[in-house]
Amino acid sequence: MTQKNLRENVQNLPNAPGVYIFRGRQGEVLYVGKASSLRDRVRSYFQAEHLLSPKIRKLRTLIRDVEIVLTGSEVEALILEDALIKKYRPPFNTRLRDDKRYPYLKITNERFPRITVVRRPEADGAQYFGPYTSSKAMRRVLKLAHKLFPIRPCNLPVGQKLYPRPCLYYYIGRCSGPCAALVSPEEYGRYVESAALLFQGRVDQVMARLKEEMKKAAEEERFEHAARLRDQILALERIRERQVVALPEPVDLDAIGIAQKDNRGYGVVLLVRAGRLLAREGFALTLPEISSPQEALSEFLDQYYTRTTAIPEEVLLPFPVPETEALLVYLRRKRGGKVEVVVPKAGERKNLVELALRNAELGLRRTEVEELPPEEEALELLSEALDLAVRPWRIEGFDISNLQGEEATGSMVVFVGGKPRRDQYRRFRVRVAGKPDDYAMMEEVLRRRFTHALAELADPTITARKFSDLPDLVLVDGGKGQLSVAQGVLEELGLSGIEVAALAKKEELVFRPNRSEPIKLPDDSPALRLLQRLRDEAHRFAVEYHRTLRERRTFSSLLDELPGIGEKRKQLLLLRFGSLEGLREASLEELLSVPGLPRKTAELLYKALHP
Repeated sequence: MTQKNLRENVQNLPNAPGVYIFRGRQGEVLYVGKASSLRDRVRSYFQAEHLLSPKIRKLRTLIRDVEIVLTGSEVEALILEDALIKKYRPPFNTRLRDDKRYPYLKITNERFPRITVVRRPEADGAQYFGPYTSSKAMRRVLKLAHKLFPIRPCNLPVGQKLYPRPCLYYYIGRCSGPCAALVSPEEYGRYVESAALLFQGRVDQVMARLKEEMKKAAEEERFEHAARLRDQILALERIRERQVVALPEPVDLDAIGIAQKDNRGYGVVLLVRAGRLLAREGFALTLPEISSPQEALSEFLDQYYTRTTAIPEEVLLPFPVPETEALLVYLRRKRGGKVEVVVPKAGERKNLVELALRNAELGLRRTEVEELPPEEEALELLSEALDLAVRPWRIEGFDISNLQGEEATGSMVVFVGGKPRRDQYRRFRVRVAGKPDDYAMMEEVLRRRFTHALAELADPTITARKFSDLPDLVLVDGGKGQLSVAQGVLEELGLSGIEVAALAKKEELVFRPNRSEPIKLPDDSPALRLLQRLRDEAHRFAVEYHRTLRERRTFSSLLDELPGIGEKRKQLLLLRFGSLEGLREASLEELLSVPGLPRKTAELLYKALHP
């Protein structure tokens, strides 16, 4: 389409809110924008050149077509704009780099909620907090919440099923025992509300609640409970002391700073809650090289506030930006109250903005966005590629090894944080008899693994606790059939909240529930390499155990044919030489050195091994 035809089409655009998409010569998306009036906004790109910013002047020379999407309101346009920027990643839009890596904390929408780490908020009635640009800071506050409030860490179907007794977490004070009806929904709800306040930075409110509860416990002579509450209050006081007083009044606000150089930018948000500086969130930005500071800040605000879960009373900016009306309406609706966007001229608020700007400059120079270790980077990519609801911090891989159904073995290997945890590997001697059946064998291994877990969690007298840690993701070796088996076992045992995937060897395809087609990851993908390492490790571990069992059987079969060798001598020989191969390599003198093995028997054995 020529520029002349394009101008004519623009005149016919509707005077309504929506999103516009500028496309180039090959149909590629150049820029996505929102507007309260599509006609007026898009026409502004074609006014006199001297009225346009350098970025818009360059963009206009490349536009060959415009596409529009009507929305019901400016707020809907804002949300759609953000979704389309994520989808198309247009070169003339400011974008948060690595925006999918920033995690959220989620308090689930259950009768007895849990706290989990997820990649993105969903419209599921749960509470979300974030995004966190530092996964270390997020895990620190999560650890503190579990330490202070006895909220269950397991993903059992609590509330749907009653267990006879609680697990070990109850006895060490890290869970209040909702699975065994040892806490009322009301009391448990207070723990959850306190954790939510902690995630929001409302330490004073949490302390006030705990002090009231401590006083009540003391009056009722529940002194042990009162002492535990006192310790929680002291821990929160230490946190509160570390929070800098930013303002004399208990106000909630965000102070925004931005810095840019060429096509790189850095946005900073200082979070002030109840007058105290709670945190600093920093975001690396990808910018069009000729963006103005106003353009960069405006687009950063849109993208940040469509992601964040915490909306303050005030948003402080370093300078005015155009077209904040839609953002303001969105913020007020999301907060359910008044929100102001202001540029402070003096006082503490101006000092906060200047601090945010200095942090942004520092972040731009040092690229302070936290670089994840390669293993955690692979987990992030895996979460995205497989569309997992949670970050798979603990992954368990399962495989089966057998030779025509004989000496079948199953393996369970564990990766935590993308790294193998060999001390948590487990192996199974499969009991399925008869014709080889990989599905039945996999089903047996999975059922035994998770049945052991449920038994350990339900019985605190079990001290070994080899299976009580449940995974975020189960990976089975195979295709749709193995995936279906794993799903069936988890659903049968009430553990359907655990994610499942299957990796097929031949074409390295990943199968996931409720997807008709498998996922093909790029050959050089760190996520695929992580899955392959897990699958190969499970295979190695299963084969190793299978080989050991087969050798033991061969070892026993050979010794059974020789007179003078019973079970006791078999065990002595196995203990001394380890395997049939080790026994074959032994000299006659070494055989004679085995306690309780007569010379005649040793000579017979040596001849049998060296025909």
